[in-house]
Amino acid sequence: MEDHPVLTKIESACSDLNTLLKSSKTLQTDLQKHDENFKTLQESLTVASRRLAPLQTLSIASKALETRINRAVSPALVLIDGFKISESLQRKLVDISTKLPGQKSEERRLRLLIKYVDCVDKLNIAINLISQEGGPAIQRLQEVVEFLSRTKATDQFRTHRLRETLVTLKALYETEVDSMKFDGLLDEALLNLQDEYEGILLQLRHHNIGVPAEGDGDDGGEVADVAELGTEMEVEVLRRISETLTANDCLDICIDIFVKVRYKRAAKALMKLNPDYLRTYKPEEIDEMEWESLETSISLWTQHFELAVRTVFVSEKNLCNQVLGNIMEGIVWQECFVKIADKIMAVFFRFGEGVARSNKEPQKLFKLLDMFNSLENIKTEFYDIFEGEAGADICTRFRELEKLLVHASTKVYWEFGLQIEGNQDGLPPPQDGSVPKLVRYAINYLKYLTTDNYTEPMAHVLRTEQIWKAGVLSAPESDENLLKDAVLNVMEALNRNIESKRSCYKDKVLYHVFTMNTYWYIYMRTRNTELAKLLGESYMRKNYKVVAEEAAYLYEKQAWAGLVRLLDKQDISEGDDAQEKIEAFLKGFEEAAQRHTSKYSIPEADLRGQIKEATVKLIVPAYSEFLDAYSSVLDVKAYSSPESIEGLLGQIFSGNDQKSSLGSRRRDLKDRLEGRTSVSSDIEQMAGRGSGDRFRRNRSNASDA
Repeated sequence: MEDHPVLTKIESACSDLNTLLKSSKTLQTDLQKHDENFKTLQESLTVASRRLAPLQTLSIASKALETRINRAVSPALVLIDGFKISESLQRKLVDISTKLPGQKSEERRLRLLIKYVDCVDKLNIAINLISQEGGPAIQRLQEVVEFLSRTKATDQFRTHRLRETLVTLKALYETEVDSMKFDGLLDEALLNLQDEYEGILLQLRHHNIGVPAEGDGDDGGEVADVAELGTEMEVEVLRRISETLTANDCLDICIDIFVKVRYKRAAKALMKLNPDYLRTYKPEEIDEMEWESLETSISLWTQHFELAVRTVFVSEKNLCNQVLGNIMEGIVWQECFVKIADKIMAVFFRFGEGVARSNKEPQKLFKLLDMFNSLENIKTEFYDIFEGEAGADICTRFRELEKLLVHASTKVYWEFGLQIEGNQDGLPPPQDGSVPKLVRYAINYLKYLTTDNYTEPMAHVLRTEQIWKAGVLSAPESDENLLKDAVLNVMEALNRNIESKRSCYKDKVLYHVFTMNTYWYIYMRTRNTELAKLLGESYMRKNYKVVAEEAAYLYEKQAWAGLVRLLDKQDISEGDDAQEKIEAFLKGFEEAAQRHTSKYSIPEADLRGQIKEATVKLIVPAYSEFLDAYSSVLDVKAYSSPESIEGLLGQIFSGNDQKSSLGSRRRDLKDRLEGRTSVSSDIEQMAGRGSGDRFRRNRSNASDA
């Protein structure tokens, strides 16, 4: 009873297995039937495939033929479209070109020109497309026609139409393309653009060049503002035309027009400054010029050179860059700018070189330094403007001109020192002991050289010369030491010249007058100047003021001390001895006065005043003391009073022309010594001159008083 459920489950499972085996057997039978059906179907498909193979081959051949025809026809259609576009653009060009001449508004005209340039660009693209694609398209079409004719792959009607299209395209291509490119509206449009290009370039002018700026007066200043040439629209039109001409193989023509027109405009702008001096540039021609004319020309050259570089050429360079900067990756525009500037700069360089090579006269130094300083001031800008390989030649010539100016400046200066030392003025020392013209010229020359305007340029020139001689690796002196040494060199040469001149005097008094005048002049004229600061106050005192004071002392000793010795109280035993001494003194005084008024000159007022004061202190007290000492044996009133002697000394050293009055006084003195003067003439002289100016008093006049 307990095992009965298990047996039931086993029996059920056995029944299920039997059912499954029967189903598998039935399935196997069905699979075998299907297999047989598939074999039958495969055999049917194989037969169908064999029957459809020719149709498949025919379809593939048809598609290949269609592709080949389309490959030939499509470019031909593009070519035909190109001809249509070209024709449309040509009509548009004609329409715009008829509107341009009558357009009065400049802005509208420029806008029309831009449209015109656009049409030209598109027409050029269309013609280039026709030119480039036409040959291959016709070749492909011809190959297809030949293929169809040979293989009979299509119907005769289609082949005929393709052949007619081929003939038409070929004829059109061979006859029209070259005409469109070189003889048609495109060529005419390019010529019109060249004319418009030149016209617009001519309109772009430099304004305010040569017009004196407000407040400049007669200084000759010019407005030097850097202005853009042309409006944005004008520059844009020029740029577009340049690019269009370049794209149509007209770059050379474009450059020629640009350079020719802009050179004329730049030159014309500078001609407003009236630079007639630039026509004279040979050294021999410059040597023949009057100095005033040459000085003016050099001053104008420095102004005009800076103006050309900083305004005219900057504007021209900007225009070149704006108009031609995009052509050939920016290579062309710099060369064009240099071509414009080259001829103008050559004229400036020739004049500068002519001045530097001309005779080395001393007065040229300052103008040479002006030229050099002007080049130094604009050197950085100049190299920036003429940068790159294109401007290398101009920059080289700029440096060569600087070298010439350095050589010329230093040579002029050193030769000036040699001329001073060699006494090459060819003049004898002044007969009156005054300051020689050479000394005056040399001192003023050095004072001017050491002013703020020329200290730096001269030091720069000297430093450059030293570097050239000693080498770049040498240790150059400071600018101040270089200039000081150079000035000392000339001052020492001047001292030797003075020593040479004063040694020519045989008159010892004149020798000291000359020394005193010259050295005092040098000291006083340089006091509180840049020249004295450069050389040092101690140097100037030691070498000039002390020497002048020593010469003044020796002058007093030589010219007046002998008169004082005549009034020596020794060896006087009688009244006659005293009278002889005083009359000898008065006679010697007359001779000294005559020499001072006719032979000696002390032009410096301060020096003259000091000499007068020293002479009065030397003469008048001794004379007064002598009169007082021998008043008992002399008729004191019969001789000139000390005040009269002092007054006459004042007239001797007054610096005015006292020859006539002093001459009359000397005649009066002579007459009195000879006893021929009357009372009436004494009264007349007193009434005419006043008591303070009397040289001496007579007895009768004294008794009347």
